[in-house]
Amino acid sequence: MIKVTFPDGAVKEFEQGISVKDIAESISKSLAKKALAGKVNGELVDLDHALTEDASIEIVTPDHEDALGILRHSTAHLLAHALTRLYPGIHFGVGPAIESGFYYDTDMPNQLTEDALPEVEAEMMKIVKENYPIVRREVSRAEALEIFAKDPYKVE
Repeated sequence: MIKVTFPDGAVKEFEQGISVKDIAESISKSLAKKALAGKVNGELVDLDHALTEDASIEIVTPDHEDALGILRHSTAHLLAHALTRLYPGIHFGVGPAIESGFYYDTDMPNQLTEDALPEVEAEMMKIVKENYPIVRREVSRAEALEIFAKDPYKVE
């Protein structure tokens, strides 16, 4: 068993290996539904992160101070997914969340104009409705190079 300390100072015991999402669900179903991420010992982690030792935890929901950055980061990935569908062969550089929003540097034969934004936004909404799970995946450097072999800016 591990001891998990919550922001209010409460301590609860859980089985070793429990996920952040399962901890949120043990508190309430509504909290688990609103959860975006966790903060374990001050470090942001995804909902599938397993706790293997005693830790302090916060459940990050939309009203948490870190939520906007997480949502912007995820939305940048959503933008990239939509652009990939609409413009096969597009290449991506960096795509960070920034203080005022998010963006992606792209390389494509024709410049993306403001006129294309409604179509891009519609594709993003279509992807949201498809309800893809957002899953963090750790891979070796060799596997990452293989995955991004056709995207020259990602292998720099």
